[in-house]
Amino acid sequence: MGDEQTTRQLYKGALLLTFSGLISKILSAGYRIPLQNITGDLGFYIYQQIYPFLGFAIILSLYGFPTAISKLVAERQEEGKFLSFKGFYIPLLCLLLLINLAFFSGIYFSSHSIAVWMGDRNLQPSIQACAYLFLIIPFTSLLRGTFQGIHNMRPTAISQVVEQLARVSVILLVAITIVWKGKDVYSIGIGAAYGSMIGAALATCVLVVIWVRQNQYEQKIVKPDWVEFGKTILLYGTIISVNHMLLLLLQLADAFTLVPNLVESGLSSLEARKWKGVYDRGFPLVQLGTVVGSSLALALVPSITKHRLERNPPSFYLHIQSALKFSLFLSAGATIGLVGLFPYINVLLYQNEAGTNSLRVLAFAILFTSLITTVATVLQGLGFIYLTACFILLGIGLKWGLNELLIPIYGITGSALATVISLFLVLIVNIYSLSKKLPKWKGSTFPLLAFGIASVSLSLFLWISNNYLFDLLNVHTRIAYFWLVIACTIFGAALYLVVFIRCDGFTDEELNALPFSDLFQDKKV
Repeated sequence: MGDEQTTRQLYKGALLLTFSGLISKILSAGYRIPLQNITGDLGFYIYQQIYPFLGFAIILSLYGFPTAISKLVAERQEEGKFLSFKGFYIPLLCLLLLINLAFFSGIYFSSHSIAVWMGDRNLQPSIQACAYLFLIIPFTSLLRGTFQGIHNMRPTAISQVVEQLARVSVILLVAITIVWKGKDVYSIGIGAAYGSMIGAALATCVLVVIWVRQNQYEQKIVKPDWVEFGKTILLYGTIISVNHMLLLLLQLADAFTLVPNLVESGLSSLEARKWKGVYDRGFPLVQLGTVVGSSLALALVPSITKHRLERNPPSFYLHIQSALKFSLFLSAGATIGLVGLFPYINVLLYQNEAGTNSLRVLAFAILFTSLITTVATVLQGLGFIYLTACFILLGIGLKWGLNELLIPIYGITGSALATVISLFLVLIVNIYSLSKKLPKWKGSTFPLLAFGIASVSLSLFLWISNNYLFDLLNVHTRIAYFWLVIACTIFGAALYLVVFIRCDGFTDEELNALPFSDLFQDKKV
């Protein structure tokens, strides 16, 4: 009975973290749209250039370090050891501070070289400001990891949402102030760093209050295992972080290669920076699309474990099949919809059609990133976290090389192509690896005909809308664009879903798992 309660608690906690993660990702993607509207493409470019440093720190504090610490906590609980100040908290905090001090020093004192490498010396103060965030995350990481180690995910979820809300609010407030007072637009980078620091500080306060109230420590002295602590945090924590950094590392590659290569292709430095800002419009939409494409699949992930494979193989394979099917169905629909409506979405969100064709290419990243997230999470559930991290690094290496090759020829379209090709490669090696690890899994049982018919139906509807509906209604204002895009999205999604169901795309069990499943019970042929 105790094991069942623990398992139930683990599932509940995993779903809670998934839900809070979805809220945070939606906030993280959504606020960049008003940020671009307020500061323009140049201001958005500045933010996106320093975002990889902020994102790296945030991922370390949310996933990498807490997961490693939770592993240490769980092991100590199984062995009956105490979480004492001198034997656990102080040694781990010292290690985290030492590691993050190294990150701080590396970024702060290399800021000039980094800015030059990016092709914009004016970024140096913003990069230096980002470095200070690494001095705060040891505290959030330690407390989040401690709670997660005892299967209490609520503090992590609460602190994550609080951190993101504070961060978003401060960044937008700074952006408005900069524009209103006519300050240097490069101040947005410093403001973004301060916003992230304020968010992390508030998250730390929330965690400390909960930790003190729940008395998560012992006064007894236990000798610390420095070697184990250091190995787990550095090795395991780093690998976990890499597994959450796919989109972030892609943006890092663009931060270092896009502007210099655009300048090499003949653009002025200012033009190159503005086009980088235009290109960066695509990433909030890719991030939102990936959230949609992988959300239902990730909800099934807690049931995909090595233990379940050994205990109940048929159920395990069904869960994998359903997770991948939901991911493919949702991400393909989101990709087709974004590609079809992008000229109007671009005007609606970013006020003009600049870069539409390039961003349409980048939209295919939604499909591949969602599927990579799902397949890689299955592999990680089976214990292959080092393998999936290697695949990500392989893809980033390819992306970097392709950027150098394609951007001087095709501009920002070359970078979009490099992103999509790299993601496709990462997806292929993940699927190949999963098929090798699970030889009984049959990926060919996917309802490809249903996917094909539903996708063609949605594409045809969007083609008709693009060529006739928008012109017929003589749409010109952003308000009109908003209502028409919403209407096309709702109708297109309904058409896509109904056609897929009528073509027997979902099994009865999968259909029952859908919201409002009663409406679809009689729709299958």
